[in-house]
Amino acid sequence: MSEREEPLEQWAARRAQRRASDRQITGRRRAEPLDPAAARGRASHLAPDAPRVLLELDVESGEWVPVGVADNAAEAAFFLTG
Repeated sequence: MSEREEPLEQWAARRAQRRASDRQITGRRRAEPLDPAAARGRASHLAPDAPRVLLELDVESGEWVPVGVADNAAEAAFFLTG
């Protein structure tokens, strides 16, 4: 069966499993560029001076919630490790 023929329920289960594993890898904080074209894939070395939105994982809902803005990659790194 190809991916195009996969039932929606199976796709959703696979997606939920992938998202759960992503949360385990990335922890409970993220920093995303405000301008997605400035640093694709959250790669700080591509646009070190680009501002980033700071996100924390809401454990109850599983949603990423914005909690602030960092002026550059260095400030975002401090948020992620602090």
